[in-house]
Amino acid sequence: MKAVTVTPGSGGSAALEEISEPASDEGSVLVETIAVGICGTDLEISAGDYGWAPPGHKRLVLGHESIGKVSSAPPGSSLDAGDLVVAIVRRPDPVPCYSCARGEWDFCRNGRYVEHGIKELDGFMRERYRADPDDLVKIDAKLGPLGVLLEPTSVVAKAWEQAERVGNRAHWEPRTAVVTGAGPIGLLAALLGVQRGLEVHVIDQVTDGIKPELVSALGASYHRGAIPDACKDPDFVLECTGVGALVFDAIDHVGPGGVVCLTGVSPTGRNLEVDAGLANRTMVLGNEGVVGSVNANRRHYEQAAAALSRADQGWLARLITRRVPLEKFAEALVRQPDDVKVVLEVGA
Repeated sequence: MKAVTVTPGSGGSAALEEISEPASDEGSVLVETIAVGICGTDLEISAGDYGWAPPGHKRLVLGHESIGKVSSAPPGSSLDAGDLVVAIVRRPDPVPCYSCARGEWDFCRNGRYVEHGIKELDGFMRERYRADPDDLVKIDAKLGPLGVLLEPTSVVAKAWEQAERVGNRAHWEPRTAVVTGAGPIGLLAALLGVQRGLEVHVIDQVTDGIKPELVSALGASYHRGAIPDACKDPDFVLECTGVGALVFDAIDHVGPGGVVCLTGVSPTGRNLEVDAGLANRTMVLGNEGVVGSVNANRRHYEQAAAALSRADQGWLARLITRRVPLEKFAEALVRQPDDVKVVLEVGA
């Protein structure tokens, strides 16, 4: 079968090649891949920045945002042939640590987890794969190929859950939220905020085009510039860019008792001049909470599936701004100025 593979650590090594069919010991469910979403992680692995091939292999099948159709499943399982499924990206470590043992592998304590298409497990840019039923999340059939948005939605579902847990250390009735960044993660975060009934403000730098239109179509407000110009003292700030200046802008300007959740990964080697004393004073005197959030566990995938089922399907479809056939995979791995979400179409 065909697959897009890379040699981790070697930029420009991505290739479409023939690989073996998935082995039966990889899982009892056979899934035909429909599509795979492209994100910044895929671009970084393709560029050779990081990535880890499965033990004993030199190459890694790329891709972790998937949607597929069950081809066959064992009798008595929760899945049937024809079901649409999304594979959970991170799998617990083999020890396991106490977090992984409780199904909270997104909080793995010893770093021995594995991740499809990223760390020691082949990904989903291949025509077929196998998984066990517990590693798959069934989605509403009405979503169809839009189910490819489930994995990034699971990331923001976790971020919202983490913020709510921190906020509920006291009586908390959030009314306003700011999302920094109008990429796929930011837009999906805004969707979940609107579904919660909050007044949502999204900050990005473009002045026109589809991003402001998508924000407006949600009933949220689009802004350029700093957080206080968009919303004074927001109850919650979800930072989705990893831009250092925006991280500290969020900490400086979240409202009293508010929560900042950081989901963007900042590049290293860039220095900012920060008034550390002011940041500390603001956080302490304001009873503010700052939490980092990455990845997701099964609970968050299920929350994301419910959120996507409630969403306007036309709006979700507009998030996918480019669809690329498998044979032209290289085009999908080059970011274009108007991209929001790029999807690699693998099968029917």
